[in-house]
Amino acid sequence: MAERVSDLAGALVAEALRRGFEEAAALVWRSKSVMVKMFNSEISVVQRWSSLTVSLYLAKEGRIMVSTIHPSSIEKAGAIVERAVKVASQLKPSMLYAPLPEPAKVEPLPGLADKSVIDAMSEPEPLAEAMLSEADSLGVERAAGAITLSLSERGLATSKGVKLEEEATGVEAYLRAFIGEASGQWAVGSRRLRPEELRRVARTAAELASQAKGEAKHVEPGTYDVVLSPMVVGNLMNLVGMMAGALAVMMGNSIFARVQPGSKVAAEKFTLVDDPRTSELLGSTAFDDEGLPTASKPIIEGGVLRTLLHNSKTAAKMQAKSTGNAGWIYPHAWTLSVKPGDATLDEMIREVKRGVVITNNWYTRLQNYVEGIFSTIARDAAFYVENGEIKHPVTRIRIADRLPKLLSNIELLGKELYDISWWEVSPAVRAPYILARQINISRPFE
Repeated sequence: MAERVSDLAGALVAEALRRGFEEAAALVWRSKSVMVKMFNSEISVVQRWSSLTVSLYLAKEGRIMVSTIHPSSIEKAGAIVERAVKVASQLKPSMLYAPLPEPAKVEPLPGLADKSVIDAMSEPEPLAEAMLSEADSLGVERAAGAITLSLSERGLATSKGVKLEEEATGVEAYLRAFIGEASGQWAVGSRRLRPEELRRVARTAAELASQAKGEAKHVEPGTYDVVLSPMVVGNLMNLVGMMAGALAVMMGNSIFARVQPGSKVAAEKFTLVDDPRTSELLGSTAFDDEGLPTASKPIIEGGVLRTLLHNSKTAAKMQAKSTGNAGWIYPHAWTLSVKPGDATLDEMIREVKRGVVITNNWYTRLQNYVEGIFSTIARDAAFYVENGEIKHPVTRIRIADRLPKLLSNIELLGKELYDISWWEVSPAVRAPYILARQINISRPFE
């Protein structure tokens, strides 16, 4: 039987203390994954792999060191301590140093591991075949995408006496569907396997591609009402969640650097939650990297900034309390949820006199973190809307505006939520469609 990951972490902590460090914490992840890749409406390859990741936090005389390795075997994991011994004395004391927290009661989070995911890992091909069949039934000419299933163990030990572990599964899937030059894409991420959700991913991608058929036209640069799909909302909420981290605020890499909790930062209808205690969401967990219990908490509630995300170090520096969001260096959101509204997508579109619908995006870049000046390029299906009706698909557009303006100009939120996770949305986000008014749209030079 394989050794428990918390025992492996504990052995590394003991070795670090034996080598003269005053404090130590170790995280050990052990996982198995299988990925089914789809290309040209066929399964192209099935890949399987196992991975071991070891991270170590060490402190001595106010000096802090964090290191991560991917050893080929657990016997080689001890090299991380040996490496640390050689370089630790060269470090300067950290202005952020604070001692690791004492152990706290952690309530296990049920439902992190789904047996149906584990069972499907031995034969995942039927899941991909069902997605491709769904897309094909809707007239798609070709489709590409991937399904990834995983089972992971996470173990934590600290020199304060923390010893915790949990097992979790993961499902991530996306599909991009093509009809002529038109394309549509959708994605899903969850701890649980729901085959109907995978089929919905394929169906949504196919429907978007079908709607985007026809000549895609340019729109003139200017301000437009924008309807953003959960794919786009998820990507942009990743930015907001990152900026809610207290270290990002301290470093001036945040739109919240000049405001205090209690300040109005978004439309009254908007609420964003760090949601690690909702077990079906990817990223959900019972404990943070310092061994403190996690809790679901509003970052923004009713348009008001409520919570900055802390670990013990930022909490000590800002005279606050840890929120159970450690990272040893950067506190961070675990998984994000946007509170739904009461609108349907059709109702949002009917409210638009002059605007665009953007269903997917990439190349999101920040030009100014404090002001939240950003741009992101629309990809796949996008549409011009006039007087409440979709008129035609559009091409080569991007949003170029400020995050605070986007948050403040939210007018409607969809009643249906979608669990989104793929390589443009991480951590996972549970999000609705959103209508925001008067957002700047630009396009590249010809």
